[in-house]
Amino acid sequence: MAHPTMFDGSDPYLERVRSICLALPGAAEKVSHGRPNFFTRKVFAIYGGVVKGDHDPEPYRQALIVLPDEVDRPALLEDDRFVVPGYYGPYGWLMLDLRNPKGVEGVDWAEVAELVDTSYRRTAPARLVAALDDSPGTATGAP
Repeated sequence: MAHPTMFDGSDPYLERVRSICLALPGAAEKVSHGRPNFFTRKVFAIYGGVVKGDHDPEPYRQALIVLPDEVDRPALLEDDRFVVPGYYGPYGWLMLDLRNPKGVEGVDWAEVAELVDTSYRRTAPARLVAALDDSPGTATGAP
């Protein structure tokens, strides 16, 4: 049984996440379990998620799941915007709620790009990380 689509392809939050993720060397997008997943050989970011025990897709429809540095994880969890996602949380992943009272322009996209960069570096093959390091710029959050 296929999973239902749990995102709107024209969602402005997704458009910004997509531009950040797909700017990274070798990055691609696929829909898995009804959500956009960004990957090289392994997934480094997922758009949308749920918390353990609650399968309602709405509360975190506009969220981003990433794998932060282990040393940064405790500090991130002190920020109310971050939660432990269902399924991925036990493996160190965190979910950032992107929704903001000011809308998409209220999001700190440089912070999002930094989180994506870290997650990418933790999951991508060494040759792609080297290509990222050799590139003139990294994910900047620019649209």
